[in-house]
Amino acid sequence: MSTIFLESKDNPKIKHLRGLIEQNSFRKKQGQTVLEGTHLALSWLQANRKINSIFTTEHALEHPDFEEILNSYTGHVFVIGESLYKDLSTLGTTLACLAIVDLPNSRQALQYDQDTLILENVQDPGNAGTLLRSAAAAGIKQVVCTKGSASLWSPRVLRAGMGAHFSLQTFENLVLEDFLERFEIPVYVTSSHQAESLYSKDLSKACVWVLGNEGQGVSDYALAHAEAVCIPQPGGQESLNVAIAGSVCFFEMVRQRL
Repeated sequence: MSTIFLESKDNPKIKHLRGLIEQNSFRKKQGQTVLEGTHLALSWLQANRKINSIFTTEHALEHPDFEEILNSYTGHVFVIGESLYKDLSTLGTTLACLAIVDLPNSRQALQYDQDTLILENVQDPGNAGTLLRSAAAAGIKQVVCTKGSASLWSPRVLRAGMGAHFSLQTFENLVLEDFLERFEIPVYVTSSHQAESLYSKDLSKACVWVLGNEGQGVSDYALAHAEAVCIPQPGGQESLNVAIAGSVCFFEMVRQRL
C-alpha cells in the first residue's frame, strides 16, 4: 500500500472521483463507480472483488475498520482534508472512505424462469437500494431496472443497498415491453385498484414482482400483463412506500416457502 496526500480540489484524481460520484454518464463512460463507507468496501473485498483506489482522511486511517480494509488492499490510498472529503461525500456521516471500483460486466442473460424483481421507473435512490437489499435477503437473485429508474450502481443506491448488489445479477435500462411477456412464471404487480389480496396468492414457486414509480405506480402495460395484488391495510392509509410494499411481498413469498 502507498499513501499519497492530495490537497487541491482541482487535482485530476479528485476531479475523476467527483465525476464518478455526481454523473451517471461519467460512470458509464469510465466503467467505474464509487463505494462510500467502510462497510461497502469490506463487503466488496469479501466478495473477492478488486478496489482500484481509496480516498480517505488522516483521522479515518487510524480507525480499526480501515485497518481491516488495508489488510486486503494493496493499492493507492489518497489522503485528503476533512473539508474536501465532506464536499465530496454524499452522506457526510460515515467513516471517511471512498473506494473506486469497476462496474460489474455481467455476461449472463436474463433468466425467464427465476424469481425476479423489476423496478419500473422507480426513481428514488433510497427506495431502489432498499428494494435490492430486501430482494437479496429474500433470496431473489435477479433484478431488472427499466429506463427512467435510478441508476443501480450510483453511490446513493449502493449505499442504500448495503452490499446487496454484490450477490445480485442486475440489468439496467431495459424496456418493459421488450421482455416482460417472455417470463414463464407468474408476474405480479402491486396496485391498490382492482387487485386481489397478496395473501390469497400461491407464492410457493418462482415468480416476478413489478414495482412502479413512487407517485404513479406501474404502467398500464404492466397492469395488462400481470396479476395485480394489494396489501390489506386495516389502518386505511392510501398507499405504502414502494420499498415497504415490495419488502412485504418478498417476505410473504419467503413465509410460504419455509
